[in-house]
Amino acid sequence: MIDALNLAKPITLPVYEFEYSICTLVTRKAEYEEMLNSFLAKGFDDKSCEYLFIDNSEKCTFEAFAGLNQFLQQAKGKYIILCHQDIIIHDHDREHLDAKIAEIERNDPNWAILANAGGINFKWIATNLTQGSGNRIKEKRLPLRTKTVDENLMIVKNGANLALSHDLSGFHLYGPDLCLIADILGYNSYIIDFNIIHKSDGNPDASFKKLRKEYIHKYERALRSRFMTTTITRYYLSGNWFTAWFYNLQPIKFFVRQYYKIFLHKKRYVLKDKDQ
Repeated sequence: MIDALNLAKPITLPVYEFEYSICTLVTRKAEYEEMLNSFLAKGFDDKSCEYLFIDNSEKCTFEAFAGLNQFLQQAKGKYIILCHQDIIIHDHDREHLDAKIAEIERNDPNWAILANAGGINFKWIATNLTQGSGNRIKEKRLPLRTKTVDENLMIVKNGANLALSHDLSGFHLYGPDLCLIADILGYNSYIIDFNIIHKSDGNPDASFKKLRKEYIHKYERALRSRFMTTTITRYYLSGNWFTAWFYNLQPIKFFVRQYYKIFLHKKRYVLKDKDQ
């Protein structure tokens, strides 16, 4: 007879094999090697850190959304560094980053993403990095809570269990997407003082403009107002307080139920078998 209780295992807090997982999409291996050497020289040793990459040098194995989701799922570090191949760890080192993470953790344990640049709100942008030209951009007021982050360097708390959108693809706007997902899950994002060299200033090309439209359309749908039904209650969700109040009134919900009953029968929601 099987002892069922001995088969079950209690859940415990995760124990991470590494402190950091440094994850990169690679198209130019020589540049990636330069990046790796800069990490190693600044204290990110191979015993406490793992280095993961996706080889896109011959063909596009994964675009950014799918590729970074692989990193987020497979990385074994407590902190996952998602970074471009064209960065160099220069002014600051691992000890400095450890201190900045500890500062954020002490003051806001609900953080999920740290970065060196991003949009604080609709007016303000915070940037703390050195451009390839040697021009150093230094934000004086750090750390700053942010709405979006730039993708050149993102430090993600593994325990936040983040993922990028499955219904977007490409090589732009995955930083803002990750911040939105984190916000929905109840986490915060910050710009911190960790200055590195980033050789590129960005490239808002035609693919960027296309993905921007797709990104906006995706969130128009994802963040839409909607009626919800559980097995024991019905309610309306909206980002607007008045509509949330109005559509949660019992008479309104009654008439909406009648509308669904007449025009949106349950059969509309049945998954069609493609083999039939």
